[in-house]
Amino acid sequence: MEVVYEDNHIIIVNKAVGELVQGDRTGDEPLVETLKKWIKEKYDKPGNVFCGVTHRIDRPTCGLVVFARTSKGLTRMNELFRRGEVSKTYWAIVGKCPAQDSGTLTHWLTPVEKNNKTYASPTPREGAVKAVLNYRVIAHGERYHLLEIELITGRKHQIRCQLAAIGCPIKGDLKYGAPRSNPDGGISLQSHRICFKHPVSGKDIDVTAPVPHDALWQALAAQVATVPEHDQ
Repeated sequence: MEVVYEDNHIIIVNKAVGELVQGDRTGDEPLVETLKKWIKEKYDKPGNVFCGVTHRIDRPTCGLVVFARTSKGLTRMNELFRRGEVSKTYWAIVGKCPAQDSGTLTHWLTPVEKNNKTYASPTPREGAVKAVLNYRVIAHGERYHLLEIELITGRKHQIRCQLAAIGCPIKGDLKYGAPRSNPDGGISLQSHRICFKHPVSGKDIDVTAPVPHDALWQALAAQVATVPEHDQ
């Protein structure tokens, strides 16, 4: 577990591929419980430790997750997410490059619990929810491309489903049409950057996740680092 930001009210963790944010029917220990143990040991806290989940990212993804260390922090972070005042940027590696270098994707999504999958429609459907994201291609490799994605709405499997809907499934995402799995069993999707006003102090919080150690991630990210800021 890698803590990338911490204060009295919130803590931001760089989640690894395969880690659960919150408990599910698998019974595997979720990140929130691991974090409680870490806080208890670090600060030698007696009794139960408070740690609240403010949002989740899928188990096969990696990257930034915000937790609350106090009930005040949790309530106010939940309100920031509800009002859409948390900016979330993702990085995704895809095998097929979108037809346009940048654009906005709008679909209506229907989650199906039976197979834990979300289905996209280009037009409204009964029971479906609107999903919107902005994307731009920021790096190219011989076989893969790196996209930067700004979430406008937060829906279940939204990025995975919407990219698959335009024929660009995320590398390793067998559920949404990738041809093969990744060696680590995850998918090449990272919660890369998160920005918001601190729920208590009001100061600007702007945290970026370290690039995964995988060679492909490193090679594509190196291209981004060499592009002048005014060209990005």
